[in-house]
Amino acid sequence: MRLLDRLITRLLAGPLDDLVTEKVREQVAAQVEALKLDALYRHRWHGDAARLRIHETAVVNNALFNVSGGTITVGKDAFFGHDVAVLTGTHDIDKFGRERQLGFPRSGRDVVIGEGVWLASHVLVLGPVTIGEHAVVAGGSLVREDVAPYTVVAGRPAKVVKTIPRPDAMASASQEPQAESP
Repeated sequence: MRLLDRLITRLLAGPLDDLVTEKVREQVAAQVEALKLDALYRHRWHGDAARLRIHETAVVNNALFNVSGGTITVGKDAFFGHDVAVLTGTHDIDKFGRERQLGFPRSGRDVVIGEGVWLASHVLVLGPVTIGEHAVVAGGSLVREDVAPYTVVAGRPAKVVKTIPRPDAMASASQEPQAESP
């Protein structure tokens, strides 16, 4: 290496090292933030993942799915708020200790979440239940019974608070002839 090259390398080594270090820190910080954000939109499951069926258009955010006691099906265009839990498992309260931990039904507690269903944040769904198409479950609700299509439920346990007009019913009502005023 020529003398001039060594001199330039020695002069630039400190500032260049500082610049590289700063750029690496920025990239690591950006990756950490991306991982935090990604965790908000990554669901988790407990049990056999093959028992969980989520339609490709559904948005489940950071939901928890427990498929140990049955299957869970999430329909087209369904969407969840954050921290929703859908559970098929249960335990026998008449058993104790390790027997209670390990003794649970392996099937029969299926959950079906229909097309267009909205489960708001912090909803807890305990199978076996079916939530009908385009139903809405209010934030923090506990669903232990089937929810009819086109209904809004709320509470712990969730109860019907409103019926949503079906789009086809609204369209036909607007096409009916109106009585003329005198």
